[in-house]
Amino acid sequence: MKYSGLKGMEDILPPDIHVWQAVEATARTIFARYGFQEIRVPILESTDIFTRGIGEATDIVEKEMYTFTDKGNRSVSMRPEGTAPVVRCYVEKNLHTLASPQKYFYTGPMFRYERPQKGRFRQFYQVGAEAFGVATPAMDAEVISMLRNLLEAIGLGGLNFELNSIGCAECRPAYRQALLDFFSVKLGEYCPDCQRRYETNPLRILDCKVARCGELRQGAPTVTGHLCEGCRTHFDEVLSLLNALKVPHTLNPNLVRGLDYYTRTTFEVTSEHLGAQKAVAAGGRYDRLVEEFGGPATPAIGFAIGMERIVTLLKDQQEPVQPEPVVFVATLGKEAEIEGFRIVETLRARGIWAEQSYGAGSLKSQLRRADRIGAAFALIIGENELKAGLLQWKNMKKGEQGEVAVADVVSFFQTN
Repeated sequence: MKYSGLKGMEDILPPDIHVWQAVEATARTIFARYGFQEIRVPILESTDIFTRGIGEATDIVEKEMYTFTDKGNRSVSMRPEGTAPVVRCYVEKNLHTLASPQKYFYTGPMFRYERPQKGRFRQFYQVGAEAFGVATPAMDAEVISMLRNLLEAIGLGGLNFELNSIGCAECRPAYRQALLDFFSVKLGEYCPDCQRRYETNPLRILDCKVARCGELRQGAPTVTGHLCEGCRTHFDEVLSLLNALKVPHTLNPNLVRGLDYYTRTTFEVTSEHLGAQKAVAAGGRYDRLVEEFGGPATPAIGFAIGMERIVTLLKDQQEPVQPEPVVFVATLGKEAEIEGFRIVETLRARGIWAEQSYGAGSLKSQLRRADRIGAAFALIIGENELKAGLLQWKNMKKGEQGEVAVADVVSFFQTN
């Protein structure tokens, strides 16, 4: 029987994996400059972590979560996003008792049951960052600037930074009522999801991707027109700081994000090269979530990057490069095979990628394999070479050949 992977659960193979590793390594470097430390939270969490944090009326909770009852008769879910588990950890481990701000980043798989398409899978990967304990606009601008620096460092250009403020508990009710009044006029013409959202969370109608709903909501009240003085001042200062840092951005009054926990600043980074699913990163403030999880009132902000979409953009610009061995050791005879094995291990211990023939085949077939795997050099060891203490080398790219003493093998490949 031949087995196949599940739909929407993709294998990641070389050479693509090297693009992933390069992005993750760059992210770690950039995050470290800003004082973000890595945190690792479980893939599996209690379901109420997400229903409480994300919102019961969101598409993620209602339609997309992988949820089941475990052997302890508990409802558990595979994490669909990273913020709620990090907040759960922050509260449970009393991280709020440490000096503020507390800054964390994470990497790993997330799970949502939705129709797979370009850059969007049922198991997908994110790199995310969360900062706790600072309410000032400077933290918003710092996080967005860090994201910009990361995306530029990995070689992405032509991205759009879209920003909005969705207000706070003080000004959101008036805006919600304004939306209800606007949508009620033609409510029956909206899609079934939006008609349901009208009752549960009308802001989500602004995020609907159905074309007809997009037409109907033209002229809807904007949240920026209903901000309280505190939210307006906060957002203006964020924009001022981004201008000072020369972070290019545009205002998008319909940007509300799909999760209930956001407050004030929200943002998305988009690319026109990805089709309908064009967001490569997104985030915002969630100043109430820590308190809702049982912790003290704690301002917070974060973002997540979609790895598949980032890798797709990078591959569109340049094909991934397959790393190649420095040297392939070809041997003839048992004694040569033993000496070759020793030399291979010595080279590896000195940080040199070395491969060996495992004693199989003629010299011609071994050199053919060295060429096939892309080795820069072949090192040839036979009985005559062992007696003379001089090994034959061949540059597989240039065709040059020569000899090297056994004692000098490591230094030779370190300098060539």
